[in-house]
Amino acid sequence: MSEPHANNADGLDGYFNISARGSTVRQEVVAGLTTFLAMVYSVIVVPSMLGKAGFSPTAVFVATCLVTGFGSLLMGLWANLPMAIGCAISLTAFTAFSLVLGQHISIPVALGAVLLMGVLFTIISVTGIRAWLLRNLPMGVAHGTGIGIGLFLLLIAANGVGLVVKNSHDGLPVALGALTSFPVVVTLLGLTVIIGLEKLRVPGGILLVIIAISVIGLIVDPEVKYQGLFAMPSLVDAQGNSLIFSLDIMGALHPLVLPSVLALVMTAVFDATGTIRAVAGQANLLDKSGQIINGGKALTADSLSSIFSGLVGTAPTAVYIESAAGAAAGGKTGLTATVVGVLFLLLLFLSPLSYLVPVYATAPALMYVGLLMLSNVTKLDFNDFVDAMAGLLCAVFIVLTCNIVTGIMLGFSSLVIGRIFSGEWRKLTINTVLIALALVGFYASGWAI
Repeated sequence: MSEPHANNADGLDGYFNISARGSTVRQEVVAGLTTFLAMVYSVIVVPSMLGKAGFSPTAVFVATCLVTGFGSLLMGLWANLPMAIGCAISLTAFTAFSLVLGQHISIPVALGAVLLMGVLFTIISVTGIRAWLLRNLPMGVAHGTGIGIGLFLLLIAANGVGLVVKNSHDGLPVALGALTSFPVVVTLLGLTVIIGLEKLRVPGGILLVIIAISVIGLIVDPEVKYQGLFAMPSLVDAQGNSLIFSLDIMGALHPLVLPSVLALVMTAVFDATGTIRAVAGQANLLDKSGQIINGGKALTADSLSSIFSGLVGTAPTAVYIESAAGAAAGGKTGLTATVVGVLFLLLLFLSPLSYLVPVYATAPALMYVGLLMLSNVTKLDFNDFVDAMAGLLCAVFIVLTCNIVTGIMLGFSSLVIGRIFSGEWRKLTINTVLIALALVGFYASGWAI
């Protein structure tokens, strides 16, 4: 009985180059399980966030599992890299709170924007345009976008549980909510526990906290009800409406929506490149020139997954930074990502569990991800003062206006003006100036919101 097993192992070894990269099948499987446990919280957080914008949480749960399974399998079987792809929390926030709730864009148009973003990102990934963008998009604005989205996530989570509320008394925009209320107390405790578990590198620490708080909610909160464990996957909501192929591409091409599509693309370009490089470095998958092995395939797998997201009705995708946990556990090949993809496809049959997760169970995870994104502050180069200030301006106005495009526009325009008045105009490229003028033009014309 051992011979077929050995043959299967040899087949996996040959396909994924496991021995050549200094790994074993067992090590890759363990790494895949580690990554899965680190990022499985996404199938709870993503439906919760999109649900606030009017999406069907159950349908989004199924769509998110499908997209994560598809993306991770594509990354593993084609790109042969230990990186899992899933619906990005930051881009989910953009879709739900900036596009649908902020700009009052319909769900079909928002899904059209997701698909367009995936198409543009794919074109960028397979041509030299991505390199052009990376050369001409200032690093300060790139890092500032990450900081701003992190702050945005913190605000969304804090407001969702009533920790930060609209101020109706003192003329200030926000105020402290009911600090001693059950949702707030549980959220803050959950956040601190997550921080502790992540410090200890406990596998699946975020998921464990979500489960623990959900169990507490099931016991003490009458609004949290058990509605079963297994169900056949369906992308149709209770009213019979389906998210699959419900996108409106023509609506997404409207001038009101195009700036948001471009913002999604710019965010994805920097997030994807940075995350893939970080995980590749963790797994020692950089070539002699410091380039990511199969990096082009990795970016293309990511962008194709976003196209799939638009088709089935969920948020844009990204390589999850939690993949670094699997890399740290020894993952070096695509078998790690393949294991992740298979496990997420198995989750398709557990959609009723999403009803057991209240908003105060997912809020700590959102806050933690937001705090992690604030680490982009350390990447700002304050020796280049104008660039760093442009990045900070971008970050601050993303959260102050609750609009990522607005922050990027202000970051670009402040960089150009700052360079001119500081006498550093030679550091500007014509392409950077053109991008800034295009963004300002969208706002000056009244097309952008």
